[in-house]
Amino acid sequence: MTSSDRLLKLIQTTPEIDLLLRSSFGFDIHRKHYGDGFRLASGPLEVIAGEPAGGAYFLCGEQNGRRPVVFASSEGEGGLLAEDLADALEIIIGLEWRDCLTFSGGGDVEIMQITAQHLERSRDKYNPDIDREAAQVATALSLRILPVTDLAIRLQAAASKSEPDYVVTDDDGQEFGLPFGEHVEPRHGGWH
Repeated sequence: MTSSDRLLKLIQTTPEIDLLLRSSFGFDIHRKHYGDGFRLASGPLEVIAGEPAGGAYFLCGEQNGRRPVVFASSEGEGGLLAEDLADALEIIIGLEWRDCLTFSGGGDVEIMQITAQHLERSRDKYNPDIDREAAQVATALSLRILPVTDLAIRLQAAASKSEPDYVVTDDDGQEFGLPFGEHVEPRHGGWH
């Protein structure tokens, strides 16, 4: 049993953590219907969770005792999220990671760090309990709470490795686009 398998089992058997991951962080282990037939050039994918916008999280084949995590959005972008599930969950609970990729200036780590800080302020404003919830999940799953700037660096490093081995393809052989967006901030009004 890999560390990823142990983490998934712990989420399944801890209802309050399962609920927090689903409701506050968009990681829903009960939403596995998306992604049938998706694969990588390097092999098959195992759907482990979905998210509210229709995207899915996948485990890749084991490499040196770890199973990398790939994300595929419902908009046709995807790539490597982290080297294993623990790293992925630290990013998921600590960072508005999808928007961090969207507003990355094509994958510029400094822009991603600035974006992460803007997103953190917005997240705290709209969900004042988010830090407590992240800490609760982290404690239950033995994860670390890291600064958003560090998480942005980790996310950029992982997503940068998406080509060639972690490019998601659908059952028709269509490749998903890489996860980095070209924008540096929202178009209408920038960061508030």
